[in-house]
Amino acid sequence: MEERRRVVVTGMGIICPTGNNVEEAWGNIAAGKTGIGPITLFDTSNLENHFGGQVKNFNPEDVLGRREVRRTDRVTQLGMAAAQQVMADSGLQVTDDNRYDIAVVMGSGIGGIGSIFDSVKTFLERGAKAVSPLMVPMMLPDSPSAKVSMTYGLRGGNFAISTACATGNDCIGDALNIIRRGRAKAVVAGSTEAGLVNIAIAAFNNMTAISRRNDAPEKASRPFDIDRDGFVIAEGAALLMMEDLDHALERGAKIYAEVLGYGQTSDAYHITAPLETGESAAKAIELALKDAGVKPEDIDYINAHGTSTPLNDKSETLAIKRAMGEVAYEIPISSTKSMTGHLMGAAGSVEAVFSIMAMNNNFVPPTLNLDNQDPECDLNYTPHVGIPHEINTVMSNSFGFGGHNAVVIFGKYQANGKH
Repeated sequence: MEERRRVVVTGMGIICPTGNNVEEAWGNIAAGKTGIGPITLFDTSNLENHFGGQVKNFNPEDVLGRREVRRTDRVTQLGMAAAQQVMADSGLQVTDDNRYDIAVVMGSGIGGIGSIFDSVKTFLERGAKAVSPLMVPMMLPDSPSAKVSMTYGLRGGNFAISTACATGNDCIGDALNIIRRGRAKAVVAGSTEAGLVNIAIAAFNNMTAISRRNDAPEKASRPFDIDRDGFVIAEGAALLMMEDLDHALERGAKIYAEVLGYGQTSDAYHITAPLETGESAAKAIELALKDAGVKPEDIDYINAHGTSTPLNDKSETLAIKRAMGEVAYEIPISSTKSMTGHLMGAAGSVEAVFSIMAMNNNFVPPTLNLDNQDPECDLNYTPHVGIPHEINTVMSNSFGFGGHNAVVIFGKYQANGKH
């Protein structure tokens, strides 16, 4: 039987509420500095929620130029900022000889919702003739992946996955399998989201899914706390350069981590609520462990989905205990969403970057605002302050509306393949 191809991470790029590059974003996460605050992108006076996880000090013209900014949604602009970083960081040179060996798997939960909203307003206020013909490419969820493919001449196939808040992990998992099957030697994989749009905030608020702590935005995201009252909407993007190990070694690439495993299931239960028993999420964890060839006791850190909603945090706790057994109580866990807010479709890829950085720095980032831990969420969530801890293998969970469960496992790269 042919030996399975090994897949490694050779580049990373990120733009999110805690920073506009890997060093800055991770540095603030490790230090427990929140990126959540008042929204300044637009007037929020007609909303009940006035805060979120906003990307700061970002001028899309620096990435795309003025003309292209007018022709792209913010979801693509943020994705291109991450792409610019990951291409530079990986050092992978695209040529006519290899461009068909490099693919793009880049998703979004809600795509160009800002462009849709603006176009509907234009239609209602000024009529059909005033609607931009660019609305369609600006709104499509595959526009970010297409833009990355076109900008860098990557012809190994490009497509977008949309599985709500599990999107980022599903993109990473799909890229893993593409390389394992020999369909590409490298894949730019990850996700982007620009959901800080007033109509989305209004809808989530009316769904009672998001926090209403306008008086203390920095304390609004409080995963696993008894007083949690919903997630905080955030925006951003993150991408990994995933590569066949032999290809990476041949070109002398630096290796951040090995992608060991991926598990995916569906709750088949409810469009927004998770399966309360955590059964399907636990199965995704079990499948990821099996795919990675590791046992529960091999996991040194879990980056939890940890959205700060009453239902999710409880069901995820049950899922971890169900899949990991008594070992679950010994593993340090944290939710970095306590500092970034919930990036929805981009959450998994942003948290993949944080998971890899946690492993490479042997440091577990904290869960902020965990002042009064929910008795039903009884695991070790690393409250308030991060801790040094040897991390050789890390698991990252993502669970999305529609019942999507996706789990990825990374390990420190070792030449002999043992973890």
